[in-house]
Amino acid sequence: MISKEAAEQAAYEIMFKAGIDIPDDYLAGIKGMAAAEDGDLSAFVLEAMLENYEAASEDRRPMCADTGVPRYYVKAGNEAKIEGGFIALEQALRSATARATHDIPLRPNRVHPLWRTDHNNNIGINAPEIEYSFEPDADWVDITTVHKGGLFGTDYRMLFPGDGIDGIKRFFLDGMIAFGKRGLACQPAIVGVGLGGSKDTCMVLGKQAACLRTVGDRNPDPEIAALELELQELGNSIGMGAMGFVGKSMVVDCHIEAGYTHTGGMPMSLHAFCLSSRRATVRLHADGRAEFRTDPNWFTPYMRRETVSWEKPQSARQSA
Repeated sequence: MISKEAAEQAAYEIMFKAGIDIPDDYLAGIKGMAAAEDGDLSAFVLEAMLENYEAASEDRRPMCADTGVPRYYVKAGNEAKIEGGFIALEQALRSATARATHDIPLRPNRVHPLWRTDHNNNIGINAPEIEYSFEPDADWVDITTVHKGGLFGTDYRMLFPGDGIDGIKRFFLDGMIAFGKRGLACQPAIVGVGLGGSKDTCMVLGKQAACLRTVGDRNPDPEIAALELELQELGNSIGMGAMGFVGKSMVVDCHIEAGYTHTGGMPMSLHAFCLSSRRATVRLHADGRAEFRTDPNWFTPYMRRETVSWEKPQSARQSA
């Protein structure tokens, strides 16, 4: 059984890792962009980012003063057992967030939307968000924390089937240009695209695509994978680079996640992650082991299954 104490301590530790240590996949992506960038200001920003990453790691403090809004993604094995159940796990995650906000420190960004009440710990109504998924034939629990900027760098549009791939590209370019010209995102970034589902599902898929996949990872559907690469190339061809300056370093990578949708529509969401790509994961085992990594491995084959077998209940078969 996974203890509540172990869960809280592990969540506390990944808060530090996410806030301070840039994942290797994203760091490699930024270094590749810096080597290829020929826009003077954009190249300067990329080099400054790399220097800041190094200083943050050495000094053990966050790279950016705005540490976003911490959230969690929990993937639980179907056979996993947690002391006190999932209510206890949520209590542990909230406690870890409050402790980490004070100790790292993280900027206490969470406030009440109307009264602006701030408890100085990133905890409040529906905060931090905790999303769940499940994995068959496993007894571990994966906890991922993501510190994503909470204001801009997100957009949504209801497309229609007739818009097709060209409509997807058009909205993608519209979004990238708006993000860059209006300062709505910190480029370069991993850009997530959600396609399909209902509106809320579409937004969730896009954010997960941005935050929970690594640079270089491709969707297992070859046609979607090809579209990911095409959108990445498009995003880097609009004449904008790091932080919206002239250049070609807008999109470190593009990830697409899809969901079945209503036959009459094609909803699409855009999400730009942060230029510090703050994420970290821990796997908790029943024997007390905690394994840390930076690849959330969120989208497993079980989550992307195309169909689900279904049979009529026995009583229905007998009466049919």
